[in-house]
Amino acid sequence: MNDSSWGTPQTGYWGPSDHGPGREAVPAGPTYDAHQAQQTRPMPIVPDVPEHGGDQDADRGVARLSGPLFRDEPTRARPLPGEVPQNPEPMPPAPQPAPAPHKKSAGRDLGAAIGVGVGLGAVIVASLFVVKAVFVGVISVAVVVGLWELTKRLDERKGVKAPLVPLAIGGAAMVVAGYARGAEGAWVAMALTTLAVLVWRMTAPPEGYLKDVTAGVFAAFYVPFLATFVAMLLRADDGPWRVLTFLLLTVVSDTGAYAVGWRFGKHKLAPRISPGKTREGLLGAVGFSMVAGALCMQFLIDDGVWWQGLLLGLAVAASATLGDLGESMIKRDLGIKDMGTLLPGHGGIMDRLDSLLPTAPVVWLLLVIFVGAG
Repeated sequence: MNDSSWGTPQTGYWGPSDHGPGREAVPAGPTYDAHQAQQTRPMPIVPDVPEHGGDQDADRGVARLSGPLFRDEPTRARPLPGEVPQNPEPMPPAPQPAPAPHKKSAGRDLGAAIGVGVGLGAVIVASLFVVKAVFVGVISVAVVVGLWELTKRLDERKGVKAPLVPLAIGGAAMVVAGYARGAEGAWVAMALTTLAVLVWRMTAPPEGYLKDVTAGVFAAFYVPFLATFVAMLLRADDGPWRVLTFLLLTVVSDTGAYAVGWRFGKHKLAPRISPGKTREGLLGAVGFSMVAGALCMQFLIDDGVWWQGLLLGLAVAASATLGDLGESMIKRDLGIKDMGTLLPGHGGIMDRLDSLLPTAPVVWLLLVIFVGAG
């Protein structure tokens, strides 16, 4: 036996071999003196390496070590160059930049909107107090343009061809008849306009006739017939002041809703119809409109009383809000944001008439109840 022998590598342990009979036992270690005992480190237990690779290591042919070579050797904490660590420590997430503060926006060119609004207001006031007939002409022009915008969008988005020619002629005649003959003239003109729509559409193929004439009758009622009540307000002796009260209350209601909703709005009023409107904005519209109504009834309307103005302002806030929601519903059904682009910062004429049209009959009726037809 050689003193420098460290054992048989095929056995994996130091003792008699079990690889076959006739093999001699191998000493458990080299011969060493007692004074060398403390300088010798014990060898690890290495698993057997099968001669033919074994079933589990058939593809590799070598055994895998599960630990350090020596028991007192520390485990490597860092991988060797080119070695991919099995369980790398996750890197800390990179710091994300702080989000920019959200700023509320009006959604339109506010400067252009104010400029156009002031210009329209000047034209309306000038025509209202100079010659009443001129203001009737302004109403008629607005009605015709509004009908053009509405019928054009219906055709573009839904393929509905409401006849514009009888609607425009009948709508202008409806406004004039309302100013000249009152409610009776307005109803007669409405009936004749409806008949004209039915007849005019007969010149086209019958496909889509029902939906086209239905849209035409709706347009005739929605735009010119409701606008006729503004002309009927003008018929009274203090007609210009009644019309001015109607316009002021509607504008103040919209302004109060916008200002309060933009500053304090948190609870949506009708999110599926108009996500921008809030309950706080509605309260602002009611408050502003009631104060303006009390002032207008007390100082602008003959025989008016301030408490009547409170009721008038409340009714205007409700009708203006419903009118705005109604047109928002139409635009959502059509899949558009604005009815037109004629007025910078506002959209189209119909986008300005949305709250005015349903408010006109409300103001007319309450003023007739409070102070008479005049």
